Amino acid sequence: MDMSQATFTPLVSVLLPVYNAEAYLPLALESLLRQDYKNLEIIAIDDGSTDRSLEIIERYRQADRRISIVSRENRGLIATLNEGLGLATGEFVARMDADDVAYSMRLSRQMALFDAEPGVAMCGTGVDRLIGSRLLRGKPDPIYRAASLPILSAFFTIFIHSTVVFNRRVIPDDMLVYDPAYPHAEDFDLFRRIAGRFPLAMIDEALIAYRIHEGSVTSKHQRQMRRTHLKIVAENLERQGFSVDTSALRDIALSVTSSGIRSLALFILEVERAISAQPTETRGAYEDGLLCFFYFLYQLIADENRPELTHEFLTRTGKWGLIRRRERYGLLPASRAPWCSRLSLAASRKADDLAQYLRSVPAATVLPRFGCL
Repeated sequence: MDMSQATFTPLVSVLLPVYNAEAYLPLALESLLRQDYKNLEIIAIDDGSTDRSLEIIERYRQADRRISIVSRENRGLIATLNEGLGLATGEFVARMDADDVAYSMRLSRQMALFDAEPGVAMCGTGVDRLIGSRLLRGKPDPIYRAASLPILSAFFTIFIHSTVVFNRRVIPDDMLVYDPAYPHAEDFDLFRRIAGRFPLAMIDEALIAYRIHEGSVTSKHQRQMRRTHLKIVAENLERQGFSVDTSALRDIALSVTSSGIRSLALFILEVERAISAQPTETRGAYEDGLLCFFYFLYQLIADENRPELTHEFLTRTGKWGLIRRRERYGLLPASRAPWCSRLSLAASRKADDLAQYLRSVPAATVLPRFGCL
């Protein structure tokens, strides 16, 4: 065989932070070990788990030496991720959460993209959502266009963290670091920094089953995540030269009040005016980003379960037409009869849960069947 014609298969380092994940960890590990892309190492960092997580990782390491283990006291996710980056030896670094499941072709699809587009710094993928024993299939989102990703990254976390692969041939080591100043939105901060300098790519195909459950980091730390998210958006708009007052974002992060909503509505309208002055070639991406951010704010306010405040936000921004008809009807009486809106919205949520269940499929019909050790 002519070795000059041999295909070089780069090493992929998979970072797997683990904290009290014994219920989900075997399936996550199996899904990585059964990848059709074989040249990988799995760096499992046990962040002070108090359950059987370490025992489970060790059992898999005995069976497959591509797994390495670090176990120590709890230091939190950001410290764990940075430790893993320091240990990774691959030219490419993939993220994976201990409660998710990677489809067998996940890494091969992503590495094929890097092979075709070697200048791409980071690649994310679509996801299916795993809710209990049901799987909700993901759909491609037309918002993801290569030219728009740097702009979108100013408004929201453009990729699900556990789908990402980083290209260390492109990203400098001093950039590929998670900043502890952005707790529970450290991925948002890192992605915006990379997007500001290098090309990114999105594979619309769902290559991860992303698990939704109350014990996830996103669920447990939602309030702090939202505060950090608002801080990052404020910084991004200021850095990009938008002459808008971002203090409303800092205020609403601390407390959702009527006065705060008035300021927030003025902020949204100011940003809209600033975007309308953008060049035609970028205006659409900014509008998409602001729309996504509007829904983020709408959900933040709605979660306070004070429909009169949601009513005020929609009225002051003039955005009633952006929400679903069922929610609109439920919120219309909120300024005078909040209790009526609460009842209506609760019924609407139950209807949504039922509709979601009917759209989902049994997870066992889609997820790989592994003989977990």
